[in-house]
Amino acid sequence: MASGFFAVLDDIATLMDDVASMSKIATKKTAGILGDDLAVNAEKATGFMASRELPVLWAIIKGSFLNKLIILPIAFLLSAFLPVAITIILILGGIYLAYEGAEKVIEFALGHKKQAGDIRKEVASENDLPGLEKKKIKQAIFTDFILSIEIVIIALSTVVNESLTNQILVVSTVAVIATIGVYGIVALIVRMDDYGRRLINWQDGNDGLSDKVGRFLVNALPWVIKILSVVGTLALLLVSGGIFNHNVEFLHHLIPDMPSLLKDFLTGFVVGSVAVLLMGIVKKLFKKA
Repeated sequence: MASGFFAVLDDIATLMDDVASMSKIATKKTAGILGDDLAVNAEKATGFMASRELPVLWAIIKGSFLNKLIILPIAFLLSAFLPVAITIILILGGIYLAYEGAEKVIEFALGHKKQAGDIRKEVASENDLPGLEKKKIKQAIFTDFILSIEIVIIALSTVVNESLTNQILVVSTVAVIATIGVYGIVALIVRMDDYGRRLINWQDGNDGLSDKVGRFLVNALPWVIKILSVVGTLALLLVSGGIFNHNVEFLHHLIPDMPSLLKDFLTGFVVGSVAVLLMGIVKKLFKKA
């Protein structure tokens, strides 16, 4: 009886060791998309009142975990019974990411000017901050959903030949690590100025090391947010371009000598620009209707 119990423990230990090794490999393969995920989500999680930053971030984290609870079982089922559906979902998600990225680039390039109507809307939104906050949270969670699909699919591809038990344990581990790691770093970024002020007020005087570090953190935050905004936009285009180039046979073999990063960016921007144009036409048609 005792020997049977210890045999079960040995099997569990072996399984967990295998899962740890495969999770390490899967995490390495998803490192690139995790970096993009960090840049995009950090940009999405900024721009709120200081007192609302952590509550908003917590709402996004809960949404991210819910996203993965939805994505994981569907990914396992589709991988087993309808693999082609995964590619279709990836491409549709890539179009959305490309649209978001290209829209920001086009607005910046054209020097988008706010009309009087836009200004009135902004003033009105200040009196309805909860509604604006909920809208930004929904947008952040939806973008996280698209990026989470890519993370899960890449992790799943590393263990596609393993048993279903190993697939579930490895991909679920990577999903949890991705959420905790990415949003943990995002939380540190959005609270940089708060940490800086605490350091400034920690000691009397203005010339101490803590004061200098604190002022650096406070002054650096606006630049970090601007950089993350740019990096997040580039990440959207790179991720979407990578999805198209890896899953569309024609694009995969098009201009093979072009550097992969440049090819991913250009592909994402072209597809996104077409999506922006089509969306603009659809919006005009709806307005006329």
